[in-house]
Amino acid sequence: MPQNEQRWKELARQLRIDSIRSTTKAGSGHPSSSMSAADLMAVLQIEHLKYDPANPKAPNNDHLIFSKGHAAPLLYSMYKAAGWITDEEMMTLRQIGSRIEGHPVPVLPYVDVATGSLGQGLPIGVGIALCAKYLDKLPYKVWIVCGDSEMAEGSIWEALDKAGHYKLNNLITIVDVNRLGQRGETELGWNLDAYAARVEAFGCRAIKIDGHDLKQVAAAYEEALNGDERPPVILAKTEKGYGYSKISNKDNWHGKALPADMAAEAIAELGGPISELFEVAKPAPGSPPPAPAGTATLPRYELGTKEAVRKAYGDALRALGHGNNDIVVLDAEVSNSTHAEEFKKDFPDRFFEMWIAEQQLVASAIGFSVRGKKAFASTFAAFFSRAYDFIRMAAVSRASFAMGGSHAGVSIGADGASQMALEDIAMMRAVHNSTVLYPSDPNQTAQLVEEMAGGLEGIVFMRTTREKLPVLYSPDQKFSVGGSVTIRSSDADKVTVIGAGITLHEALKAYDTLKAEGIAIRVIDLYSVKPVDAATIKKAAAETGTLIVVEDHWPEGGLGDAVLDVFTGEGAPAFPKVVKLAVKDMPGSGEPYELLEVAGIDAAHIVKAVKAAL
Repeated sequence: MPQNEQRWKELARQLRIDSIRSTTKAGSGHPSSSMSAADLMAVLQIEHLKYDPANPKAPNNDHLIFSKGHAAPLLYSMYKAAGWITDEEMMTLRQIGSRIEGHPVPVLPYVDVATGSLGQGLPIGVGIALCAKYLDKLPYKVWIVCGDSEMAEGSIWEALDKAGHYKLNNLITIVDVNRLGQRGETELGWNLDAYAARVEAFGCRAIKIDGHDLKQVAAAYEEALNGDERPPVILAKTEKGYGYSKISNKDNWHGKALPADMAAEAIAELGGPISELFEVAKPAPGSPPPAPAGTATLPRYELGTKEAVRKAYGDALRALGHGNNDIVVLDAEVSNSTHAEEFKKDFPDRFFEMWIAEQQLVASAIGFSVRGKKAFASTFAAFFSRAYDFIRMAAVSRASFAMGGSHAGVSIGADGASQMALEDIAMMRAVHNSTVLYPSDPNQTAQLVEEMAGGLEGIVFMRTTREKLPVLYSPDQKFSVGGSVTIRSSDADKVTVIGAGITLHEALKAYDTLKAEGIAIRVIDLYSVKPVDAATIKKAAAETGTLIVVEDHWPEGGLGDAVLDVFTGEGAPAFPKVVKLAVKDMPGSGEPYELLEVAGIDAAHIVKAVKAAL
């Protein structure tokens, strides 16, 4: 018998008992899903996990992520067993104000990311493992605990595909194959051979074991760490509720806490109360390799020329890469369109291709952010909608990273509606603590990208236009998040037109037409959509009375609603007259100017709207 086998058994017993105790006290939770993986976690905690709880940001700490976030009671039981939290705190599971929430969140310093929406922990782990292998060049491991139900999620297979491609053998995936999901048997049940065939098809290596045989568990970890370049996936056959005969491998116990009498019976069957300390070994000291210091000089675009803001986005990333070695850029096989390829030209070692896998694109960015990198994830703005659950959960994780969404609106032209982002502003404004930027000019874009790479917290989204447009501002003009530009104004203004991106350029054409007819209007470039420049909007409303908002977006949730929100809430001024010009009908293919006209957001329609308002 291995020297530590008795310790493994005792820890596994304690983890099961504490998972039962905490969920029974809470009156809810997932003890059965925690009990199935307790043997797997006991051996891991005693034999392999390396972590310094006094320094959660230590560069060489391992990362342990419960992709099956509903097994949080097991994770908290591990923290208690390691001495990282007290028994008293563990027993506040699911109580208001407690750090011990129903699913793991980073309010606890040992939790890297929020999980609970299944299929996300493993993809994020890929990002962390990429950072370890290719940037940090440190031996820390990324341990991921998956449930078998989430193996039906496409994001899991995107993750294993990229893990196999990048040879992430520092990423160890442990699949708790307990057969039972929320309402019965999972898709594959206990068919480990089927799981193994799928895993191996994605360039990973499958290790099949009995997840309750501690010797097999220990041997599986040794095999996983044997140096084979293929990422290991441990497929462990387990029983849900293992350790208590009345619920072990019994259906209809998912997400149900045991009543007090059953909990007492279960604890007795498991051998009675236990509360021992099982310390986790600290990692060897280590730090990422030092990076040479450089200087960033933003690109400059001269008045009288034309350039697409998407190109300025790429140019700015390339320039900033010279002064900030923590910038990492990821793209979804469209870098020649998003212009993220500009960064790749100078920094191929900090550029990661995710191919057409938008969920993995965002997940990898989150993973890099866990390691303190400033990640920029780029694709067509429309395709971020495929990854919206990852974006939503990234906010729960308190993650900070940037997103560049190109090809927004009908102005992309002939590709048609499938490629047109028309809901992206609404989508990103709804994300907690997000920043939404929509530049109209390349010099403006470059400065905003610099802010994105700086100290902005949360998720920052930049929407970029496809077309080359006139440079509006001097390279020396200053722009910042939360600002706007009143680009045309006079004391005689009767109406204010607010635009951003391509609609600002249409507003300026309308301004010239109206000026020639003796009609004065104010024009505001609302490049910061969230946070919005409320003071400038209120001033324009007070001085001109009518606001016409023009946007290459559906009317719901976009620029117009950002303006309207300025006039809501306690102490807000009375509503002015607000007219929204937006895309109202499903667009087709055509030239950009034709599509702007059909949508009613071109200069001619702005002129009509102004005259109608007057």
